[in-house]
Amino acid sequence: MLNALQVFTTVIVGLMVGVEFSVAFVMNPILNALPEDSRQLGHAHGGRMLGALMPFWYIGSLVLSALWAVAGWHHHGAVLVVIAAALLILSVIMSLLLLVPINNRNKTWTPENRPEDWKEQMNRWLRFHYVRVAVIIAAFTLLVAALV
Repeated sequence: MLNALQVFTTVIVGLMVGVEFSVAFVMNPILNALPEDSRQLGHAHGGRMLGALMPFWYIGSLVLSALWAVAGWHHHGAVLVVIAAALLILSVIMSLLLLVPINNRNKTWTPENRPEDWKEQMNRWLRFHYVRVAVIIAAFTLLVAALV
């Protein structure tokens, strides 16, 4: 049973890392290359889509990692899993305090009602997102290392 939990957790966290990496290094550059109105509308739509999914994915990844840490406490790699779970907690805190407030504003914007500093707010979100991606990559790496 522990092996199934380990594999499932690693896959779920790995997929989350892949999506967030893609947002940072694929989707945002694509959206930022569009004309201003299309760019802003694309960011707002992405914020609504992923904003609805990612809370469950982040919390689910954290819960799975915590379950793995508890179930595998006396097994090899448990300390790595605990550190990975701590990093996932950090990613959730970062999300709630830094990224979600910007995303909640962004997802309601249209070309008619967006604030003057919308680009600066999106750039701030992206800088925070880069840090969050680094944190979840580190967590994923630790989970993989705990498997071997």
